[in-house]
Parts: sequence; structure tokens; C-alpha cells
Amino acid sequence: MRTGVLKTEQQNSVSADLDRLSALEIATLMNRQDASVLRAVRKTLPQIAMAIDLIRDHLAQGGRLIYVGAGTSGRIGAMDAAECPPTFGTDPSMIQFVIAGGESALARATESSEDSEELGISDMAARKPGRKDIVAALSASGRTPYTIAALKYAAKKGAATIAVTCNAESELASVAQIAIEASVGPEVLTGSTRLKAGTAEKLICNMLTTGALARLGYIYDNLMSNLPLTNKKLIERGISVIQQVAKVDRALALSTLETADMKVSVALVMLCARVSKSHAIRRLGRARGSVRLAIEGHQRPDASQRKA
Repeated sequence: MRTGVLKTEQQNSVSADLDRLSALEIATLMNRQDASVLRAVRKTLPQIAMAIDLIRDHLAQGGRLIYVGAGTSGRIGAMDAAECPPTFGTDPSMIQFVIAGGESALARATESSEDSEELGISDMAARKPGRKDIVAALSASGRTPYTIAALKYAAKKGAATIAVTCNAESELASVAQIAIEASVGPEVLTGSTRLKAGTAEKLICNMLTTGALARLGYIYDNLMSNLPLTNKKLIERGISVIQQVAKVDRALALSTLETADMKVSVALVMLCARVSKSHAIRRLGRARGSVRLAIEGHQRPDASQRKA
């Protein structure tokens, strides 16, 4: 597909005089255009929901979510992967990223690497994707050779596949099990897909990981019940979570947290289920990390036994 045919590459008539506008006019125009991103993503919610449950099931089996992309899309996948451990307490190996040009491309653009199918295959092969894994490929155009080749390789090895694009009926979407196509239209700055397309991809990634990990029990209500307490701010957040869930004062929340080796999930189970630290740890093990199930004394079933 020629780039001129892609809606994300077409000129936006609304912003034709962009270089003549005042600062406030530019900000207002971009804000109005960004509103269309929410509408485009809203239309893909059924596909996003399917992807959330597919990710949940693969992670529950001990598999990994691997983002892959080039340029802005690759950086968005990398950002989402990097933010899951400090938010949900997940192991860094659970949610990973592959980006064209390697990790150096996170800080310095290496645009030529996105044209290499060979690099896409070799970079994905290095992660050894298998049947337990799920690969989410991000590409605004849906035609990036690196990303398509990486996704095809993962599928050939048995991994489940998701495509996130901002153009309808793309090649990337055609090779994925689930295609999330948020058609955001032409960019304010022609072809600059770090704008509306990038925003759409970030919104979708937010939903994919937050939804899947919420479904797996890595949160309690809408609180971060598994966050690692690695600085003063997070320690205070952890204490607050314990106070809110267990309905205890700060002193008891802090003393229990210290007994629990500064693990919020363990402290919550100790207080809410009224059990010792060792019993709380065993409950969390049986519940496979779900605080709610551990508090209730339930065991999380295998993904094959769980109803959607």
C-alpha cells in the first residue's frame, strides 16, 4: 500500500494553515483534533475487550506479553512494558518489548531499521516466543515491514497475536488473531503519527495491560495492592492502600507492613483474613497473587478451567 493512500499520511484540511496560527490557535486546534481519538478508540472496545481476556489467559498460563513496534509505536510499547512492574508488582519478564533498532532507539530515532524484515524476525526470534506467549504489534500505518515480519514469526512459533493500528484493513491486521484498528484520520502535522495515532496506541496499551492484570487480581478494587515500595512516596501510597482496604489506622497499617517485609499484598491478607504472615503468603501462592482471592481463601483455577 502506498503511503499516500493511508489516512494517517493524508493532509488534514482543518490544519492547512498550521504555520500561520497563533500559539493559542494551534493548541485549540490540536485539542479539538485529539477529541476524535477517543471516538476512534471507542469503536474498537469490543476488540480491546477480546484482547484483554486473551492476554489474561496467556499470562495466567505463565506466558509473556511481548510488545513489538518501530519508532513511536515501539516506544509506546516499551513505555507500557516498563511501567507494569512498578504499578502491578509484576516480574519484568512477564511484559516485554521489542523495538526496531534496539533499546538505543528509545532515546535516538533509528528510522531505517523499520524497513528490515530480517531484523524483525531476528529480534523476535531472540525472545523465543511460544504457545504460552502473546505478541501485540503496534504500527500506526499497519504496513511497517519490521513489525509485520516479527508478528508473522511469532505466530509461526505458536504465539497468540494482536495488531494495534490506526488504518483500516492493513497487512498487519490481516495476520493477527485480533485486530484493533483505531482510525484516527489525518494528523494535524501531516504524517506525524506521534500525534493522534500515538495517543490512540497509548490509550489502547493502557487498557490492555490494566485490564488483563486487573482480571488476574493484581489490584484490589481500584487500588494498587501489589506495588513495590521502592521510595518514600510509594511507601506512603502502600500504607494508604492498607488503611483503605483493611479499615485500620496508620500505625497498625505500618507495623503490619513492616512485619510483612514491606509487601502490601501480604499485609492486606494478614489484616483482612486475620492470619499470620506465613499463612498470608501461602494463601497468596494458592491464589496465584490475587489479593482478593487470598483474602477470601480461594484458589485461582487454571486458565483452562476459568470461564470468561
